[in-house]
Amino acid sequence: MQHTKKGQLFTEAILEIFKVSGQLAVEGDRLTKELGLSSARWKVLGALKMSNEPLTVAQVARVMGLTRQSVQRLADAMVKDGLMVYQINPHHKRANYVVLTEKGKAAYSIITEIQIPWANENSKDISEVDLNTTLSVLRKISLLFK
Repeated sequence: MQHTKKGQLFTEAILEIFKVSGQLAVEGDRLTKELGLSSARWKVLGALKMSNEPLTVAQVARVMGLTRQSVQRLADAMVKDGLMVYQINPHHKRANYVVLTEKGKAAYSIITEIQIPWANENSKDISEVDLNTTLSVLRKISLLFK
């Protein structure tokens, strides 16, 4: 069987996304290193900060496209480091919520202050139209796998 033209382009786009994902993880680690964090921890902090409601470890994993086990390991370490706490979930006996502490909120705020100039600098040579198209396409691809 052969790819259709669109199937081939889709495959090439996915491979490019894999490459960029790895590059972003390395860059995220670099940006958060002085805070003693990692891009993985940044993802968890971001998922919690951006949510309008408390999340369980499994919900964080779904939102961020990670495995529940990897988020559980991160959450346990982040609780130990004082960035988050576990909170009783009245809807589920065993699936506690993970909630940012003041230290976690402060860390996310500092990361945001580091990320904004980084994003501004790295986006300066990409048109707004291209960025909007990229965002739209990535959101469509994301919906394929829900």
